[in-house]
Amino acid sequence: MPVPSLLAVYAHPDDESLMSGGVLARHAAAGARTAVVTTTWSPESHRAEELAEALRILGAGAPRMLGYADARVPGSAPGRPSFCGVPLDESVEQVVRHLREFRPDVVVTHDAYGQLTGHPDHVHTHRVTILAAHAAGLEHLYPGTGEPWKPSALYLATHPHSAVGELGALLTGVGKAVHSVPDERVTATVDVRAWLDQKWAAIRAHRSESERVRSLPGLLAGAPAQVRERILSTEWYIRHELDPAKSGLRELTA
Repeated sequence: MPVPSLLAVYAHPDDESLMSGGVLARHAAAGARTAVVTTTWSPESHRAEELAEALRILGAGAPRMLGYADARVPGSAPGRPSFCGVPLDESVEQVVRHLREFRPDVVVTHDAYGQLTGHPDHVHTHRVTILAAHAAGLEHLYPGTGEPWKPSALYLATHPHSAVGELGALLTGVGKAVHSVPDERVTATVDVRAWLDQKWAAIRAHRSESERVRSLPGLLAGAPAQVRERILSTEWYIRHELDPAKSGLRELTA
């Protein structure tokens, strides 16, 4: 069975590399179609250029940016509203359009906590993607955005309690929150050590974030190599079935 195509929907440029860089590289290496939708930051910003380089490294095509402003950085998209502030129907429609255009087998996004730190853009991207993944397959919703398409499953990138360890220490050391889930909630644990060099190169491509010592890329850059490798070598997901008829598409966990 071929490796399923994968569309990741994340809030900020660098989330895709930090949370799913290994899975994106792994699927691309196996010949699968992969792509990333980023809900915030302007396509004209410096971070869009960094995102394009990171996606090139991961084999995930060109950036697909919705272009809304980061909730904490209004200047990230001059003249555009905050992603968290636009009407829900508008943002869901934008993601539905990408789902129907790309027609992925699986969709990847943030978990309900918005990853460990609970950034409001992460949480809202989770909510919007959940709604869009269900709406994309319904023919009478969002006409004009393409033919209906129902992915087989939605994977929520997460962290189990048992794996927070060294990463949690880095985050709490700079005053950031840590929201993990019980280990039994995790349904896919992916060893991405074989793609670790690509994943780290993609993270480093987000140069402006790597230079910020309080950002996660900056914290990882400042950590000992062995610690960084342990943190980045595994990715965890919570799987939600969308189309039981396609339930055999489970290669993300292989």
